[in-house]
Amino acid sequence: MSNLKITQVKSKIGGKQNQRDTLRTLGLRRIGDSVVREDRPEVLGMINTVRHLVTVEEVD
Repeated sequence: MSNLKITQVKSKIGGKQNQRDTLRTLGLRRIGDSVVREDRPEVLGMINTVRHLVTVEEVD
């Protein structure tokens, strides 16, 4: 499986509670933070919830 690099590019301030919780679950705390997660349906669902706050790129 491939990996996804997820980077927070916008602030969570003003977002809904579930979006703030999703960012925390992904491991993103502030703008510029990046994490690498496995390309799984659960992670893709979380990314879909906060797609306007993050950028995603595929890494190996």
